[in-house]
Amino acid sequence: MIHVLFVCLGNICRSPMAEAVFRDLVKREGLKDKIIIDSAGTGDWHVGHPPHQGTREVLSKNQISAEGIVARQINCDDLSKFDYIIAMDRNNEMDIIRLSGSEQNQSNILKLLDLTDEHRGKDVPDPYYTGNFDEVYQLVKQGCEQLLQKIKIEL
Repeated sequence: MIHVLFVCLGNICRSPMAEAVFRDLVKREGLKDKIIIDSAGTGDWHVGHPPHQGTREVLSKNQISAEGIVARQINCDDLSKFDYIIAMDRNNEMDIIRLSGSEQNQSNILKLLDLTDEHRGKDVPDPYYTGNFDEVYQLVKQGCEQLLQKIKIEL
């Protein structure tokens, strides 16, 4: 089993979008029995809430379910439980590294867009502030497609 965790700031926009998109891709590939997918936020402001309305709308428009996704905060156990911890931006990535509390193996912590050639080094913008859920969806989809290709090599 491969365990994948997507992480953003509040776990209501980008990371639940990535969770839903990746879950859909994994299902379409017939791999849902081989990959466990979750999302979390570095902050606790939205714990227990469903994804943002804008996230739900863009997912619905693309016929992707957000059913069962509820915001939670990342914790220390997640660092060893998940094979891939995918940050949406550099700040999220640094928060995750700080949570780990050491310089030990952090090879499982990646930025989503670093998996793409076209957007390597860039952050997924936060639509909570920009309102551009469609742009974020396109970036998330590209990153998730590349992540799945990477994982399929390991399976």
